[in-house]
Amino acid sequence: MQTPQTKPSGGRVLSLRRRDVLFLSLAAAVIAFDQLTKHLVRAYIDPGDTFPEGCAVRLVNVTNTGAAFGILQNQGAFLVITSLVGVVAILLYYLYPPFEYWPMTAALALVLGGAIGNLSDRIRLGEVTDFIDFPHYPAFNVADSSIVVGVAVLAGLLALGLPRGAGPKGEP
Repeated sequence: MQTPQTKPSGGRVLSLRRRDVLFLSLAAAVIAFDQLTKHLVRAYIDPGDTFPEGCAVRLVNVTNTGAAFGILQNQGAFLVITSLVGVVAILLYYLYPPFEYWPMTAALALVLGGAIGNLSDRIRLGEVTDFIDFPHYPAFNVADSSIVVGVAVLAGLLALGLPRGAGPKGEP
């Protein structure tokens, strides 16, 4: 029998509190790692410089006042507002109805952490620091990567169909 304090998860029963700790801890870890890496890049690599020179994958210190792939340049207020709406939407999606399938919880936490990481840059600096540079691809950061991985996991879970009992409140 399932009580309001428990949930199914792969045959194990976990408290809702543990689910929330997973969600918040993972989101906080993404935010912390994103902000730390951006701080280190800004501190040790001059704007526009790359390290190491001549390598296919390198670190670069570039900023972006727009969104993904450089779209919406210099639209800071719009991007802050849409990011705030996105964060609220993620939290509402997490809470109502509460998804009790830990891969979905983890994926939402990745998206939330990434969104807050980039939102923090936009509010504090007016731009986002990007630093991972692959050839023929725009530079990106930890927050961007987290969002992409989280969305890919969510899309994969939805495309493959959630396991029975993994939907909201244990329903298929």
